[in-house]
Amino acid sequence: MTPDLMEDGARRLATYQAGLAAQGGNTASGGRAAGFARLAVPNEVDTTHGRILYLEDVSVSFDGFKAINNLSLDIAPGELRCIIGPNGAGKTTLMDIITGKTRPDSGQVFFGSTIDLLRYKEAEIAQMGIGRKFQKPTVFEQLTVFENLELALKTNKAVTASMIFKLDSAQSDRLAEVLHTIHLNGSASSLAGYLSHGQKQWLEIGMLLMQDPKLLLLDEPVAGMTDEETERTAELFLSLKGKHSLMVVEHDMSFINTISDIVTVLCDGSVLAQGTLAQVQSDERVIEVYLGR
Repeated sequence: MTPDLMEDGARRLATYQAGLAAQGGNTASGGRAAGFARLAVPNEVDTTHGRILYLEDVSVSFDGFKAINNLSLDIAPGELRCIIGPNGAGKTTLMDIITGKTRPDSGQVFFGSTIDLLRYKEAEIAQMGIGRKFQKPTVFEQLTVFENLELALKTNKAVTASMIFKLDSAQSDRLAEVLHTIHLNGSASSLAGYLSHGQKQWLEIGMLLMQDPKLLLLDEPVAGMTDEETERTAELFLSLKGKHSLMVVEHDMSFINTISDIVTVLCDGSVLAQGTLAQVQSDERVIEVYLGR
């Protein structure tokens, strides 16, 4: 693990230990430190160590090309992390590994401190609370905005159950809340196909939110948006920070400047630099390989 990640991890551990002392040693795991091989609470993501996502020394090669090279990275619960870097830096492959689409050749990938993601398939990882949005929006264009969100609910998808399904009050409230969050509460009855590009992006994010994800992976979410849509997307992401953890891959520096706390720069499959946007923009290595002079 790189020195900056070690320092960050030590800081989070100190915060955790201080909180533990204040509680008299009581934790969700009965005062025991959660281990990577054991679930502290079944089906729950254990973030008592201050991380919701943890990758260490991850590598993967395709036909001899090392797309990810000894990459180490960790994200805190509720954090909004931006990932930048030149084309071919490994950004998409990183998301593929986290979601189970690609299996690394070596390394560790944990969701919380106890769930080894390398043991699970894509669908299982999604059910655990990791949602992914690709660059191109994928919504059901012949259905309304409301129907798209309704379909995304966590419900029994069997044919019989779907035929008799009716929203209960809690589900209705949740759907209304998401509509407001994604700025589409005035378009609930509109066909998704008639939405603008930006609105379709928001709808797909809303469909992910209906699944109650703990971690959202978002690939170039503002590509192709108008300035107004980009501004409203920044507002959306900032409203989600703290409630969810977000990993945002993006090239729009103005957008990143608006939303980011920590920026990670990838190059040749490894972490090249990490810090605030101002810090990485002033890094000579980042200027050389990505930003230019």
